[in-house]
Amino acid sequence: MRNSSALPPRARILIVRLSSIGDVLHTTTVVHNLRRLAPDAEITWLASPPASTLLETNPDIDRLLVFDRRPIDEAGAHLRLRTCWRELKKARALLAPYTFDITLDLQGLFLTGLLTRLSKAPRRIGIHERHEGNPLFMTEMAPDIPDPHKIRRYYTALAPLGFPQETLHPGPVLCLPPALSGFAADFWAAHGIDAARPILIVCVRTTWPDKNWPPARFGEALRAVPEQVQIVFTGAKGDRPFIEEAQRAIGGARPSLSIAGETSLLELAALMKSAALLLTGDTGPLYIAEAVGTPTLSLWGPTSPAIYGPLTSGHTFIESPYPCRACCRTHCKKKNNACMAAIAPADVAEKLSEMLGRC
Repeated sequence: MRNSSALPPRARILIVRLSSIGDVLHTTTVVHNLRRLAPDAEITWLASPPASTLLETNPDIDRLLVFDRRPIDEAGAHLRLRTCWRELKKARALLAPYTFDITLDLQGLFLTGLLTRLSKAPRRIGIHERHEGNPLFMTEMAPDIPDPHKIRRYYTALAPLGFPQETLHPGPVLCLPPALSGFAADFWAAHGIDAARPILIVCVRTTWPDKNWPPARFGEALRAVPEQVQIVFTGAKGDRPFIEEAQRAIGGARPSLSIAGETSLLELAALMKSAALLLTGDTGPLYIAEAVGTPTLSLWGPTSPAIYGPLTSGHTFIESPYPCRACCRTHCKKKNNACMAAIAPADVAEKLSEMLGRC
């Protein structure tokens, strides 16, 4: 594989990182550093909805190309090869008007390898991640490193361009559009929330079932939240039954609000920015909160903050005491989700009281 450290002036660089929310925000750190180190580069990003919406006002990229990976994922799962081919033709047409000198594949899938090849860049740099045949589409691979954290591993893609690991400045980038400048104040007022009092946003669900802490445990932990703190649950529409379970567990004497399904990702980011704290599992809103500077308390079982957690300050982790935690499996081998269940509500309540006491 060819490996040249020369980065040409005004290099035309394509970033391929389609999803997910947390990983796209991790990748914004890499792209921000690339922009800082190569200010004259022309940077294009190929991303997929819904995470692509977080990049619409990103100041570090010159162009956002949106390719919806969901149809090809569904077709691939059902071996609908004709549909896969049709979707790849769409991707090829999307990329065709542009010329790239370098493509960085920061996802490491077979699909992203194909898309990287369709970019026609003479240099195509991959990272040591999932692979799935991905290296077959690369002209070179970034160096492997022992550090497990995703941001630092993604950052290795800049090493072949002459930028050493020591130049990394951690921290995701998420810029809200001017249209959302007054959104939070209006939203809270319309929902009976006093923006002058502390707001605790709670996310009870994640995209992996085995990363979920039981909703009743959330409710039990939230009983200890100081009275002046307002509790607001967020999530998708499908999360509403789980939120209702958590609300019942809090008890009727303590009011709370659910806004599940009422906001876009950028609107949620605007609300996060006005909150005192986010309580969540390892899921997209955790990284949105980090990006807008909101402190977080996050709960970890099958995944580890040493791999995925925020690298910036202001974030507290509670890890499961279960022996086989941090297995990184999407489904529990023992099928009982014991690692998340092992997190005690009393421990979460104590940490919430400590963090909210600073408000």
